[in-house]
Amino acid sequence: MAEGWGDFFVAVAGAAAALAGLIIVAMSVTIKEIIASRTLPSRAGATVSSMVLILVLAILGLMPHQTDVVLGLEIVLASAIALLPVLLMSHRVITDRTYAAGVATRVSRVAIGVIPVALALAGGVVVIAGSSAGLFLVAAAMVLVFVTSMLNAWVLLVEIQR
Repeated sequence: MAEGWGDFFVAVAGAAAALAGLIIVAMSVTIKEIIASRTLPSRAGATVSSMVLILVLAILGLMPHQTDVVLGLEIVLASAIALLPVLLMSHRVITDRTYAAGVATRVSRVAIGVIPVALALAGGVVVIAGSSAGLFLVAAAMVLVFVTSMLNAWVLLVEIQR
């Protein structure tokens, strides 16, 4: 099933590895502000874990001679592991009362973290079921992780300095 996806997975692996490293280094610039917050450490962790997830998914997609079921199980397992920091971040964002964000803002922050990882998880399930549509879901999750990680990086680097 992963035939024809090689170039995509190579591009994603390279970009994810580079961006994950850059995000970690860039966050070190504002580490005091991040640590001083109740929600930002988990948001930073969720951002990094999501970037690592798409790196791992790209590597798994490049592994030769896997059955569709094995690839799907790997995608589900990696996504489930990556969902843990996202759920921790979600809990902290929802329960934090130290800033004046409304319910809609809190829900949108949670959705930005949860949706891409949940989409990857769903993609793995669809791959296990034998449909190539699962890889398109995984690809969509990868694109969303890039976008949401850049948004989170902006908050962690710039917005917390205001």
